[in-house]
Amino acid sequence: MKNAFDCDVLIVGGGPTGVTLGLLLAQQGVSVIITEREADIYPLPRAAHVDHEVMRIFQQLGLADAIMATSRHTSRYDFLTASGEILLRFDGSDRIGQGGWPGANMIHQPSVERALRNKLARAERIELRSQWMFVGFDEDKEGINATFDTPGGQSSLRAKYLVGADGARSPVREISGIVFDDLKFDEPWLVIDTIVQDYSRLPEVNLQICDPERPTTCVLMGEGRHRWEFMIKPGEAPEQVLEDAFVARLMKPWDVEGAVTFERKTVYRFNAKVAAAWRKGRVLLAGDAAHQMPPFAGQGLCSGMRDAANLAWKLAAVACGDSSDHLLESYQPEREPNVRGIISMAIMMGRTVCITDPQAAAERDRHMLAARAAGEAPDGAISYPPISVGCVLAGSPGAGSYFPQPRSTTNPSLKLDDVLGTGAWLITREPGPTSAKLVHQPSLRIVELTNPELAPFLSELNKWLDTYDTDAVLVRPDRYVFGTGASGQLVQAHDMSCG
Repeated sequence: MKNAFDCDVLIVGGGPTGVTLGLLLAQQGVSVIITEREADIYPLPRAAHVDHEVMRIFQQLGLADAIMATSRHTSRYDFLTASGEILLRFDGSDRIGQGGWPGANMIHQPSVERALRNKLARAERIELRSQWMFVGFDEDKEGINATFDTPGGQSSLRAKYLVGADGARSPVREISGIVFDDLKFDEPWLVIDTIVQDYSRLPEVNLQICDPERPTTCVLMGEGRHRWEFMIKPGEAPEQVLEDAFVARLMKPWDVEGAVTFERKTVYRFNAKVAAAWRKGRVLLAGDAAHQMPPFAGQGLCSGMRDAANLAWKLAAVACGDSSDHLLESYQPEREPNVRGIISMAIMMGRTVCITDPQAAAERDRHMLAARAAGEAPDGAISYPPISVGCVLAGSPGAGSYFPQPRSTTNPSLKLDDVLGTGAWLITREPGPTSAKLVHQPSLRIVELTNPELAPFLSELNKWLDTYDTDAVLVRPDRYVFGTGASGQLVQAHDMSCG
């Protein structure tokens, strides 16, 4: 039958963004099928970093401790001249961020993906179909019919919505006719991944060496790995830079022979692109299918995870009949400014690093060292634009900001989300159940600060409310603030703009 759905949401792409989105949806009662063209996860390292927000998403899935166990941490990220002088320094990478986890967590992507796949195998309402290659789709008023080439022949699936989380060369995006806005950053780099035998001979912090002779990246990774990246200069061919002798010459100044063994060497092109549309009818894009960015800010995978968190609660509300389809229109306006802000930061970092003209590099060094000496260097904590439009109560203090996750004062391993759980929260100083009568979103939990379970978090929660001079805050399921104000008015405004 035409309207017999195989699932509520069909996700093309079984990478970290697609699987995280699927697990978040299944957690909210949505039926999900994920299709993946490959037989298994890619076994070699790719992404190297996730931040405190992403660790909080993994916490919601019950995976944060396992992923943290395979991660490494460092105190800072330095941009250095060829002679070792500091151009930029981003401190505090190992400090606890607003999400309740360390600000920077250096990961081994295959280990993260394996944890996600293991969770998927145990979860209800979600299944993964490997070696399913997306061919195309047709759309009607009620749903999507997607076609795949599979080991058993051509098959089709029907769903209410289709999400393309299928990477930079996304077939879903291409077949949907969605074009990219090219932000004009395109640099080829040689990437060398290693397995560490002797940590004492390796740098303990993440580095960008702004040497015009050969711009170089050196960063920690998870699960006993370390990565070097070398900019490929004009006239150098990929097959040339991949030769063992060429790689050996590049690595010689680091003096790590015997301290590491090579795991992978490959050539990447670092790009900056944003899809013109992240939604077209019943088709949505997430992760690299929607945006690509240079790696210098370490936010490529993080951005895909934030896409998943933003999209999951909205798709769940629509699929379960709690909100209208119009809610999905807020997805791109909320996420795109954040992504573009990150890309701008990454391009700034990249253009700082990728100067190969000696005179231009000397001028860069002179200018940036002088700015640093004057206390005007653009380093320190990195922040990106909050949500300013969409499903937020614009104009209310704190709306669109990221809501922190404090730790318990009596048990530091216990965090706020562990106590309050998933879904939206109305945290209020106002006594009485009057606002409960206004609730139309079944996932909204109303918690008064007099609730005993909040006692270990009371100081931090009151401090946050005092900062915005308010008695109540409504926190969305993705932990961004809908708005602040009187609790009853907040619920009414939430129902009107997000219902």
